[in-house]
This record gives sequence, structure tokens and C-alpha cells, in this order.
Amino acid sequence: MRSSCKRFVQVDPAAIAYTVPRMATSGIGMAPAVTPHARRRDVVTRRGVRRRPFYIGVSLLMGLIAIVGFWPTYFGPLVFGTISQPLLIHVHATVFAGWLVLFLTQVLLAATGRVAWHVRLGRIGIGYGVLVVIVGLLTGIIRSAHRMQLGLPGEHLLFVAVADMTVFSIFFGAAIAFRRKPQIHKRLMMVAATMLLVAAASRMTFLPLLQMRQAIWVSPILLAMAHDVRAQRAIHPVYVIGLAAFFVRAISPGIIADTDAWSAVAHWLTAFVA
Repeated sequence: MRSSCKRFVQVDPAAIAYTVPRMATSGIGMAPAVTPHARRRDVVTRRGVRRRPFYIGVSLLMGLIAIVGFWPTYFGPLVFGTISQPLLIHVHATVFAGWLVLFLTQVLLAATGRVAWHVRLGRIGIGYGVLVVIVGLLTGIIRSAHRMQLGLPGEHLLFVAVADMTVFSIFFGAAIAFRRKPQIHKRLMMVAATMLLVAAASRMTFLPLLQMRQAIWVSPILLAMAHDVRAQRAIHPVYVIGLAAFFVRAISPGIIADTDAWSAVAHWLTAFVA
């Protein structure tokens, strides 16, 4: 009886040495213990790595759109040393380019599971987003005032700046409010970041049709919607709302910018910097 029991409980030490490291490691190094926190962190990391190519790719696409759109008037002359722009434009370009770098960094941190760093940088990002709005509005007001002083129309330019910053602020503010709900938060941030590409896309005059430039502008959202369909068989409502807001933004200048009411508002705003 004892001999039979010994046969049943006998364990191969090599099997133990092989099994334990496999259970206690996560692919990088051996973990001292498998805690619920470690399991959650591992799940976040693996899922993030799986999604990383798409979100990082879209972030890089945003940067490419900005560079191509502003290459003839800003980045090209800057590279070749022939640029001649006032300080205001340099500040505006630096702040908005910094936003795209910040957005890409946040995507990288979230996609690789570095959630704690993502949250820390996000606190700075809230202030930076406010800076984007302030610089965007000031640039629009000052440039419009300058045009009006020269006897040129500036109402349309000012309306576009105000409309862009309004749409950005709405989605950026919503992203802050939903920061504890990642699936909503990241899509709101995607819409907010895409909103800022409208100026770059509108400068792609090598595209003969306005509709082509508009398609370039909203391409990150269209790609994100296609990704949702492929991954979840559904389109998230945030993207639908975002496209609706972009549509309103696209048609509103032709409806409002040339009215007497907006002209009065524009002259009132530009009077502060005239």
C-alpha cells in the first residue's frame, strides 16, 4: 500500500522547474508572485500592444497631414532658412505642433500599458489644451485685426478661428470629463485632435477639389470608424457625433461669417488688439 502511494505522489523535479517559471513570468522576466494587480496590468499591456499599431499609426498620420499642409507656407521655408513670419505665427506653430507631439506621446503610453505615466502627463495635457485654445483664439483675433486695419475683410478668418477652437474645446472638455472611461475618453481625444487638422488640410491646394481636402481632414476619424467596425462590429457614437460637428463646422462659415451680426462681433473682438 505504501509503495503504491509513493508511486502516485512521486513528482518529477524537472517538471516543477519547467512549470513554475512559465506560470510566474509574463514574457519579460520572472515575477515573484501573481497578484490580481499584476494580472490586470498584464492584461492592459497585452491588449495595448495588440492595438498599438492602429492608434500610433493614426497619430503619425495626423503629424503627416500637418507637415504636408503647412509645408509650402511654414515648414518648408523653415527647413530651408527662407521663412519670414511674425513671432505670433512661430508661437502658434510651436504650440500646435507641440500638441500633436503630446498626443502621440499619450497614445504611446496608453498603448504600451504605462497608464500611470499617461495619467500624470494627462494632467499637464489639460493645461496644454487650454493653452492651445488661448493661442488659437489670440492668433485669429490679431490676424483678423491686422487685415481689417489694411482695409481687407477679416470677419471670415476670425469666424473660422472661433469655430475651430469652439469645436476643439467641446470635445477636449468632454474627454476630460470622461477620463475615467477609457473607451469614451480616447475617442473624444481622437475627435479633438482631428479637429485641429482642418487648417492644414485646407492648405493642400495641390488637391483640386474641396471635398478631397475635407476627406484628408476627417481621415483619422474615418479610419477610426473602420477600425471599430473591424474590431467590434459597430461604430462608436462619439465618432458619429464628431463627424456631425465637423459637418456643422464646415458649412457654418458660409452661413454666419458674412452676416451683419457676426461683423459686429468681429469688430468688437478685434477692437481689443487694434
